[in-house]
Amino acid sequence: MQESEMLTGWPSEGTGEERPAGSREKGLNRVLNILEFLHANQRAIGIGELAKGLNAPRSTTYTLVRELVEAGLLEMAGDGNRVYFGKKLYLYGMAYMRGNDLLRRGRQEVDTLSRETGETSELCMLQSGRYTIIHSSPGTRPFRISSATGLQIPLPWTASGRLLLAGLDRSRIEAMVTEEDLVLPDGRKIEIDDFIDDIARARVTGYCVTSGLVDAYTKCLAAPVFSAPGKVEATMCLVVPIDTSEARTGELVALLRERAARLSIS
Repeated sequence: MQESEMLTGWPSEGTGEERPAGSREKGLNRVLNILEFLHANQRAIGIGELAKGLNAPRSTTYTLVRELVEAGLLEMAGDGNRVYFGKKLYLYGMAYMRGNDLLRRGRQEVDTLSRETGETSELCMLQSGRYTIIHSSPGTRPFRISSATGLQIPLPWTASGRLLLAGLDRSRIEAMVTEEDLVLPDGRKIEIDDFIDDIARARVTGYCVTSGLVDAYTKCLAAPVFSAPGKVEATMCLVVPIDTSEARTGELVALLRERAARLSIS
């Protein structure tokens, strides 16, 4: 048996052997874990750190990374010691965007909304139990609000999170939200009952506004995008300074709801 076979569980080419289903699933899960870890960290990672973060054998991690690099799914960083996403994943993502009508139109709406309002605008979806920014367009203010495509944030920290969970029963919400998710960056804790009440209120009003959750300087306005009646597929949101007046906030919420409705499938 060759070394690569010993490390990965895959048979060598030309042996005629079939990889056992359990081994296949384990190998696939390890690959997915590598991709998820890189996505969560948003930076190039050394093999040792990757193996430690995944609690996986270094030799197995090295072999899988090497195979992913050879396939073009990952690339080595300039120093040759760290690894990150490869160009092929970018091309797959571009193909997905072209084939996904909601994402394609959503990007256009977000860019237009940012130009019209001067505020940071986002299209957000639920991914791996996290609020995920799918597309972001920065505002024109001298004070730039941090917002990055691909950023994942615990659902209780965001206005969008309250809308993305609208329609789910309490048991499903509790299964998706950990105790750590309820602790804000400044150490304050959101009570699960309050969070669930916020979700119910957002479902009734058709929008959500949160202030000072992720940081003390911004508030988030969000409106739901529906893929079917009652099913929230995404949100459009604006991130604005926390001192934005109530009148201005109301204007932005109305505009946000209008644009989100244009994206929705009724």
